Amino acid sequence: MLSAELSIILLNIAIILVAYLSVYPTLAGNDFNKIAFYDIFTSAITLAIVGYHYWGSDYQFNLLVTEVNWFWYTLAVYTAVEIPIMLWYFKKHRVRVRKEPE
Repeated sequence: MLSAELSIILLNIAIILVAYLSVYPTLAGNDFNKIAFYDIFTSAITLAIVGYHYWGSDYQFNLLVTEVNWFWYTLAVYTAVEIPIMLWYFKKHRVRVRKEPE
């Protein structure tokens, strides 16, 4: 059986890979605003799944230097997993954070 920490990490990896390899190229392309909009939903899905399981529990997750609840652990791990994949996607699809003057 997987530990609680590992199951959340694997869930985050799965959701982020589906988003960046399938959903974002199809629906957002290289539009930063659309990527950010859809990313709100993908992170909310992760938080909803983990929250459904751990809401109201006193389970503490080990975040290297401190113990945190499910919400902060999920958010921190999601961010840590997403940043390198996001940077790869932005480079591959030439995503610009701000609009170029026309």
